[in-house]
Amino acid sequence: MILCKDLEKSYFGKGVETKVLKGVDLRIDRGEFVCIYGKSGSGKSTLLIILGLLDEETGGTYRLDGMDARHLSKKECARIRNRKMGFVFQSYHLIPELNALENIMVPLGYAGKKSKERKKAARRLLGEFGMERLEKKYISQMSGGEQQRIAIARAIANAPEILFADEPTGNLDQENSRVVMELLQKLNRNGMTVVMVTHDTAIAKYGTRVIHVEDGKIVEKGDVPLSGRADSCPIMYTHSGIP
Repeated sequence: MILCKDLEKSYFGKGVETKVLKGVDLRIDRGEFVCIYGKSGSGKSTLLIILGLLDEETGGTYRLDGMDARHLSKKECARIRNRKMGFVFQSYHLIPELNALENIMVPLGYAGKKSKERKKAARRLLGEFGMERLEKKYISQMSGGEQQRIAIARAIANAPEILFADEPTGNLDQENSRVVMELLQKLNRNGMTVVMVTHDTAIAKYGTRVIHVEDGKIVEKGDVPLSGRADSCPIMYTHSGIP
């Protein structure tokens, strides 16, 4: 599904080049729950936005389902993001002028679904998440945990193949973090590929595989204490991402 070879990313400003990714080799297969772990500034979020076609690499190759990302137009990238991908961020990015149901309906509108179909799909997701009572509530009326669960429902409204999550529990307390992570686990067990960035070792334990990023590179070994996984699956540290 995802294959990166010698992936590099640099930013340029005032004649200075800042290298953020320094030759990343990575493979993610369909159906995995991969946690990209690293400290602040390690390059993990930059890697995620490139995998999500939100930014372009400056070196190396990135192939998604066999397609070379360098050959995709902006329009093609937008279409792939809408049809194949879902995104969840630390800050939720919900629209405050819309209620919960309307927020979930937004990506369905971009996909060309009719209003009746959008409402039906959004209500189904609220029911699956046990959040029917939030249907008419606005963002200011929700807790942080409720907002993030609505954000996840919105992200999967078009049944994406891949869900990208960037620090999805960063603004949540321990209990709400657990609820959100168990929800991501459930989505993965139902067949969705999940790629998540985190700096929290307790959150990284929820994945089926952990990729440790340090100083723009994937390191083979690290000091991340990942014993006691949330679902007792083995942790695999790999340089290439291939167990």
